[in-house]
Amino acid sequence: MGTMDPVDMVTPALTEPLVLVVMGVSGSGKSTVAALLAGRLGWAFEEGDALHPQTNIDKMAAGHPLTDEDRYPWLEKVADWVDQRFDHGENGVVTCSALKQSYRNIINRRDSGVFFVFLSGTPETISARLAERHGHFMPASMLGSQFADLEELSPGEPGIRIDVGPAPGVIAQEIMDKFGLRPSGTGRQP
Repeated sequence: MGTMDPVDMVTPALTEPLVLVVMGVSGSGKSTVAALLAGRLGWAFEEGDALHPQTNIDKMAAGHPLTDEDRYPWLEKVADWVDQRFDHGENGVVTCSALKQSYRNIINRRDSGVFFVFLSGTPETISARLAERHGHFMPASMLGSQFADLEELSPGEPGIRIDVGPAPGVIAQEIMDKFGLRPSGTGRQP
């Protein structure tokens, strides 16, 4: 895996706010898993795609990959949402493709309290999911460019890698188990 053990990272800081960034390529299940996770935990939730400027959405809908310059204002908005959670002492879950380490560094600009949950799957698995998805601005034809940009979590980055094979509810539970989190209303939350 090569990433830090989340139990070692989270357990000592249970009194501090925690923001989970559910990341991965389009079609990996970020929105579904993150919404389930936030709902079970009773945490604030933000769909990172909702923070994209309209120009980015239009560009992707037309089948054109975003450049780093296109992404930076969006990543700053995601980072601002994360910072607002910390400023208000709240836990949160946000979706963001966060494909490159440089993007994750923007989101984790405080270098504390942010943990990335990388939903990982093969191009074949993700492609099959995208073929079944309707109503999303990201066309399946752009999946190749996302995999080309994807930089897996490096050693020392705060995060975990989760396989997208199981059902979303199973994945959400696995994430909760890895971080030692319990559903809202069942006791002490970090």
